[in-house]
Amino acid sequence: MGMELSSPIIVGSCGLSTTMTGLEKMHKAGAGAVVLKSIFEEQILFNIKKHTSSYTTPYDTFGDSYDYIANHIEANDIEKYLNLIREAKKSFPMPIIGSINCSNFGNWINYAKHLQEAGCDAIELNLFYIPFNVNTSHDDIQRLFSDTIQALRRIVTIPLIIKTGNYFTDLAKFMQQLSWTGISAITLFNRATNWDIDTETRQIVHGPVTSSPNDFFLPLRWTAILSKKLRCEISASGGVQTGNDVIKLLLAGASTVQVVSSLYNNGIEHIATMNNELSQWMERNNYKSISNFRGSMAIKSNEDASQFERIHFMKYFSEIN
Repeated sequence: MGMELSSPIIVGSCGLSTTMTGLEKMHKAGAGAVVLKSIFEEQILFNIKKHTSSYTTPYDTFGDSYDYIANHIEANDIEKYLNLIREAKKSFPMPIIGSINCSNFGNWINYAKHLQEAGCDAIELNLFYIPFNVNTSHDDIQRLFSDTIQALRRIVTIPLIIKTGNYFTDLAKFMQQLSWTGISAITLFNRATNWDIDTETRQIVHGPVTSSPNDFFLPLRWTAILSKKLRCEISASGGVQTGNDVIKLLLAGASTVQVVSSLYNNGIEHIATMNNELSQWMERNNYKSISNFRGSMAIKSNEDASQFERIHFMKYFSEIN
C-alpha cells in the first residue's frame, strides 16, 4: 500500500493491541505493522445503554438529554481509541492501522474520518457478512459493499483495506470487483464466531475462539487463486502459526500476513521467531528480497484454477499419478 514495512508479518486486529505496552512489545518483536482492535459500534451502544439504564423517562419525552448523554459517551469511547493512535504514532515507526466494525452505514463514515485525523496510516474496514437472510440477493450484498466503499473513499485519503469473509457464491468474481473500487488491499478472511451446542443445557454456547492450523488452508488457497487477478494487494489471515506458514502465503502472492491466535498461544515474542524462520529460509534459498519470490506459486491470471484443483484431487484421491 505504499508503506515501507520492516516485515511482512503484521498483527491482526485483536485485544493484544489495546495498550501502549502491547504495541511496544509488538514493535520490539519485529511486527511490520499493527491493526488495532476494531471499534465495535455495538460495544459503544452497549456502553450508552449501560450508563443510561437509570433513565425511565421515554426518549420521545426526554430526548434532548438522552442525546446529549449518549453523544458524550460515544465521544469518550472514540477519544480513548484516538489517543492510543496518537501516542503510538509518536512512539513507534511501524505503521498503525485503524480498524472499524460497524453495522450502521453512517457510523462507518464518522469513525473513519476520526481515525484518519488521528494519524492512522491506513484503515481496515471489517465488512463481515453472513448471507443468512433468504430475502437478501447477491445484488443487495454487492450494492452494500460498493456503496460503503465509495462513501468512505470520498471521505478518507489514506489506504483503505477491506476485510471480508468467504461466504459468497462467486467469491473470485466478487473479490475482483471489490479490487476495482480503488481500495488498497483485501484481507482474506475474517472469521465468523463459532457456535456450539451444550447438549446438557440445550443452549447455544461459544465454540473455539482462536483459529486452528487447519484454518490456514482456506486463505492459502484463495490467495493463490486471486493474487494475480486483483488490482489491489492481499493481506492473508487465518490459522497462521509459524514462519513457514508466512512463507507459503508469500509464495501464494500475499503482500502481508496477519497473525493473532499464534500470539495468544505463544506470546507476542513469537513474531521474532517467525521473522527468523523467514530470514533463514530466504538465506538458504539465496533470496535477497521478498519480491524475488512473492507470488511465484500463485495461479497465473490466465490459468484455469478449476483444472488445477481437479488435477490435484485426482492425484491424491485416485490411482492417477
